[in-house]
Amino acid sequence: MEAVAEEVKNAAPRKEVTAVAVEEVVVVTDVPQAEKPAAASAAVVVVEKEPPPVPEMEEAVKPAPTEGFVESDEKVPQSDSFKEESTRVSDLPETEKKALEELKQLVQDALNRHQLTALASPPPPPPPKEEEQAPVEAEEKKKSVEEEQNPETTPPEVKDECQPRVEEAVSVVAETVVVVEEKVDDDGAKTVEAIEETIVAVVAEQPPPPPKEADGAAAAAPQDAKPEAAPAPPPEEVFIWGIKLMEDERSDVILLKFLRARDFKVKEAFAMIKNTVRWRKEFGIDQLMEEELGNDLEKVVFMHGSDKEGHPVCYNVYGGFQNKDLYQKTFSDEEKRQKFLRWRIQFLEKSIRKLDFTPGGISTIVQVNDLKNSPGLGKRELTKATKQALHILQDNYPEFVAKQIFINVPWWYLAVNRMISPFLTQRTKSKFVFAGPSKSAETLLKYIAAEQVPVKYGGLSKDGEFGTADAVTEITVKPATKQTVEFPVNETCLLTWEVRVVGWEVSYGAEFVPNTEEGYTVIIQKARKMAGNEEPVICNSFKIGEPGKVVITIDNPTSKKKKLLYRLKTKVSSD
Repeated sequence: MEAVAEEVKNAAPRKEVTAVAVEEVVVVTDVPQAEKPAAASAAVVVVEKEPPPVPEMEEAVKPAPTEGFVESDEKVPQSDSFKEESTRVSDLPETEKKALEELKQLVQDALNRHQLTALASPPPPPPPKEEEQAPVEAEEKKKSVEEEQNPETTPPEVKDECQPRVEEAVSVVAETVVVVEEKVDDDGAKTVEAIEETIVAVVAEQPPPPPKEADGAAAAAPQDAKPEAAPAPPPEEVFIWGIKLMEDERSDVILLKFLRARDFKVKEAFAMIKNTVRWRKEFGIDQLMEEELGNDLEKVVFMHGSDKEGHPVCYNVYGGFQNKDLYQKTFSDEEKRQKFLRWRIQFLEKSIRKLDFTPGGISTIVQVNDLKNSPGLGKRELTKATKQALHILQDNYPEFVAKQIFINVPWWYLAVNRMISPFLTQRTKSKFVFAGPSKSAETLLKYIAAEQVPVKYGGLSKDGEFGTADAVTEITVKPATKQTVEFPVNETCLLTWEVRVVGWEVSYGAEFVPNTEEGYTVIIQKARKMAGNEEPVICNSFKIGEPGKVVITIDNPTSKKKKLLYRLKTKVSSD
C-alpha cells in the first residue's frame, strides 16, 4: 500500500506555494481559583479570525485498494445504535408486563416445589424390541390353548399359606332311616327284610355376629391410625449473581434479562433460567468465587473506568496472547484451558456483582475488544477455548453487554464479519461497533470520556497528578489551523496541565504572558513538532507570581482534523 501511495504522489505534481494562509483559533479558558483545586470545567470562548481561502486538502487523492483487500480505516456499515430498554416494570408495554408476571408465577411455583435446582431425571429405559417380545407372546398363547384343551391337567390353585385362615364351627347331625326291601326266593316265596341305614350330615355353623361396640371400634381404628399431614417445606432459596430470586424488585430486573434473551417467550425463558441455575450448581460458582487462580491474565482482560452513560468498561486485549510463554501457560493442554475458563467466569462474576440491579440502575457492561496483533484464526487452542467460553456466556449470562466495540480491526476480521452478519439478529448487530487502527481512539472517545480512556487507547487516564474525576476538555483542531488555548490566572499559584493531541503530527508550544505591559513573556515550552510515536501525554506546570495567562499553541499543518485534549488544576503557592 505504501508503494501505491508513493506512485500516486509522484503522479500528481503540486504547484509551489510561496505563502500559506493559516487560520488561527484562540480559546480562552477560565482558570479555577487556587482554593478550589477541583478540575477546571470552565466555559471556553473560541475566537476565530476570518482567514483568506485555504486550499482544500482534506480530499486528498487516495490510492485504490488492492482487489480483495479491505482497508482498516474503511467505514464499516454500522447498524442503528443499540438503545437499552428500561428495567422499570412501569415502563414496560402491557404484553411484556404480562409475560413477566407469568414468568414470576412459574419461578415461584418451582421454588415452592424445590424443582428449580433439582437435577433433571434420567430418561426412562427404552421399551424392548418387537423381535424380543414376539417369541415370548407366542409361547404364552400356546400354553393358554393347551390349558383350555386339558382342564384336568390344570394344576390346582395354590393358596397363599401366609393368609390368615378362618376356622368354621362344624356340627354333625345323624339320622337313621329304615328301608324295607322285598326279596323273591327261588321257589317263588317272598321275604321282607328291614334294613337300617344311618345318614350323617355335616352342617357348618355361622359364627355369631360381633357386638355393635366391636364394629364401632373396628371402624374407628383405621381413622385413628391415619398419620397427620407433615407441614410443607419452605420455598428453596436460589441466588443468581448475588441476588435472591423473588425476594425484591431486583429479581424482576434479572427475570427481564432472560425474557429479552428469548423474545419474551415465557416458557423458553423459564427453561433458560432452570438450565442456568442447574449449570451454576454443577459448575460450582459459589466455590469458584473463593478460588485463587492467579493474576497472569490481568493485562489481557481488565476493567477500567466507565462510558459516558455510566456502564463499566471491560477491555479484552487479544494481542497479549502473542507472548509465547503466556500462550503456552494458558492453552497448551485441556487442564490449562479449563483453568482459563474458570478464571474468565470468575472475573465476569465478580464484575457483574458490582452492577446495580435496582430498576433503572446500570446492569450492563461495555466490551472493548482490541484486535491489534491478534493471533487470528490459526491458533486452534485459543479458538477452541474462546468458543467454549462464548457458549457458556450466551447460555448463562444473558443481556449483560450494552455495546461491543472492536478496535484496531484488521481487514480479514471485517471480511469475516461481513460473512456472518446476515445470520445475526438486528438487535445483536446494533450493539457492534468496528474501527480500524487510525480510527480507534476517535471511536472510543465517542462513547467514553477521555479521562476514562487509558492512555494507550488515546485517552488521559493514567497514574499521576490527575485522576478520572478531573474532567477533560476536547477541541477539534481543523486542518492547516493554529489553535491556541489561554488559561487566565489572577493570583499567585502553581498551575499544572496535561495536553494531548491524538496522533500528534503537530507542533506544540506554551508560554506565560503577564497582564502588565512592562512584564516579560516567559517561554514555558518552546514550540516543537510532536511525532506520532512521541510521548502520548505532556504534563507541564508553571509557578505564577503575577496576574497573566498561560497560552498553549497547537499548529496543525496536516490535511486531517486533530483531537486536542487538555485539563488543568491549580494549587496555592506557599511563596
